Amino acid sequence: MHRPILSKAECSVMRGVAIIGIALHNYCHWLPGIIRENEYQFMQKNVDGLSGVLAAPDSNLPLHLLSFFGHYGVPLFLFLSAYGLGLKYERPLPQGGYEGKKVGIWPFLSSHFVKLFRMMFAGFAAFMIVYALMPDSHHYTVEQVIAQLTMTINFMPNPDRMIWPGPYWFFGLMMQLYVIYRLLLYRRHWGVTVGLTAVCMVAQMMCDPQGETQNYLHYNFVGSMLPFGVGLLTARYGQLMSRRMCAIMLLPSLYMVYYFATSWQLWQLAPLAVVFTAICFVKSLGITDIDSGNPLRVAYRPLQWVGSVSAAMFVCHAITRKLFIPMSYHGDTYLGLLVYAITTIALSWLFNKIISLMANTK
Repeated sequence: MHRPILSKAECSVMRGVAIIGIALHNYCHWLPGIIRENEYQFMQKNVDGLSGVLAAPDSNLPLHLLSFFGHYGVPLFLFLSAYGLGLKYERPLPQGGYEGKKVGIWPFLSSHFVKLFRMMFAGFAAFMIVYALMPDSHHYTVEQVIAQLTMTINFMPNPDRMIWPGPYWFFGLMMQLYVIYRLLLYRRHWGVTVGLTAVCMVAQMMCDPQGETQNYLHYNFVGSMLPFGVGLLTARYGQLMSRRMCAIMLLPSLYMVYYFATSWQLWQLAPLAVVFTAICFVKSLGITDIDSGNPLRVAYRPLQWVGSVSAAMFVCHAITRKLFIPMSYHGDTYLGLLVYAITTIALSWLFNKIISLMANTK
């Protein structure tokens, strides 16, 4: 039987790295004077700005780097989601076929919708309370609220102006990918996954890198098929790499992330470089189920815990950002970031309990 290349502990550490990157990015990129990211579109001015601050670094260099690269936690989540689906539903048997019964379309989609809805509803309700107390320039419409709750808001025109809080675009994206997986990719030949991924990449290449169409594709599944498809294929066919090889490849792969992220021709492949770097990182740590003698566990145990509450942290970090980013706006840049980080961690523990309680309530 095919042996998974990533253990549960390693996946949890990767989730921890991903959510830390996302949460810090979503704070830093709102700060005045900080370089913005190329998440949905490729803006050469952002690359030029990054090159400028690297050539002449200042005290805000960590904020620039987190703003520009932190969003790559999203493709890590997409990879891990597809990897988990592959292990759960597509584990092959030695004599052929798969473990377990074939899951129906409606049971699969309804269960995953409910799982996403539980997370989103808890956070969205709390955010609306904070929003009512601290209103801003965004004004909700009935259509926006309904579209967010049904996770269809990504389809609306100009989604970056419709979705608030911004990070909640991820729920609509994941629901699309669940539909794509069950209807098109589930237990199908690997060529279907490769073909669909290739079509999505060609569609992006044909669009203006700075255009609204490019932006729209990245708010929807077309812009995310590469890490998702790679995650599914890794679950099916991935081969183990030695710890030594991963340690050797870690720095080159990290440079590859930078190189790909700053080139329009290679920008689409940057998520692949991020995934490979994260795998090299966790493998280099030598994480095992019995790790009491591993001197590196002091480094990865906190990441493992953060990974265990990553869903709750994703839900609540938009709330704490709205509460504490005014501190950074008023001059206490790093103090605001520190308070935001501490409060987000604490609130994640509480939200994890709430989401678990909702999951156990019939």
